[in-house]
Amino acid sequence: MPKYQEELLKIYCDYLAVEKGLSVNSLNSYALDLKKLFAFLDRSKKSLLRIKEADLVDFIHLQAQSGLSPRSLARLVSSLKSFFRFLLLENHLKKNPAEGLTSPSLWLNLPRVLTVEEVESLLEKPDLNKPKGIRDRALLEILYGCGLRVSELVMLELKDIRLTQGFLICKGKGSKERIVPVGRAAARWLKTYLRQVRPGWDKAGVAAVFLTRRGKPFTRQGIWKILKTYGQEAGLRDKIHPHVLRHSFATHLLERGADLRSVQMLLGHSQITTTQIYTHVSRERLKHIYDRFHPRA
Repeated sequence: MPKYQEELLKIYCDYLAVEKGLSVNSLNSYALDLKKLFAFLDRSKKSLLRIKEADLVDFIHLQAQSGLSPRSLARLVSSLKSFFRFLLLENHLKKNPAEGLTSPSLWLNLPRVLTVEEVESLLEKPDLNKPKGIRDRALLEILYGCGLRVSELVMLELKDIRLTQGFLICKGKGSKERIVPVGRAAARWLKTYLRQVRPGWDKAGVAAVFLTRRGKPFTRQGIWKILKTYGQEAGLRDKIHPHVLRHSFATHLLERGADLRSVQMLLGHSQITTTQIYTHVSRERLKHIYDRFHPRA
């Protein structure tokens, strides 16, 4: 990578961190997208500061052909538009080549969700006769009952828990905090874990709520491994991924009459258009039920 590209990338990431308040995970995602662009330009022997819209379109098409999902492509386009807008504002460019780019439709890649029965089957898999099983039950109940991202669960600390008031404080994207209600089932299992299991594992005064048996905070990969294991035991091998309980949380709320704005606040979405995808999921499920059970479908 040419030195000037490295310098621009560093300045841009500093801008995102300071001015936009993006999280480390978001910064890494933006940087990864731009490094792919830089590699494409190097192979094509083209200059970043002389790039044209047609070059960006070729790059996006190449990423699509490599198997990138519509959601990942949409994020890629967003990264490009933000980066080139920054270059224009900083007078590195006279014209923004990404201004006319449009995101691919996200409706092609609707989030997978579990039925209520499938969620219940998943929640019942941990062995409650073992401390690990109690922790895992509490962990899964909080993921589904509060609709948290896996990264938010990892960052959850003891000081964020307000069970007597019935809520917790969640640190979302861009370090934004939001208040999330904790349901009775999730609160009951979390209290059991905090009272019976966690004190015996925490030897160093760790702040994180959920700990490994060695007393260490979880990584996102560790949470994903737990979810995958119980998903396989519940016969949900093809339906389990890190966001599946969050998707199910939102869809089940909307199916039972929750309004879109409230679900947006619970999920911590900055744009209501992000939340609207779950209304589409609900419509798809209604169509499936109609096609399956109506005699003249």
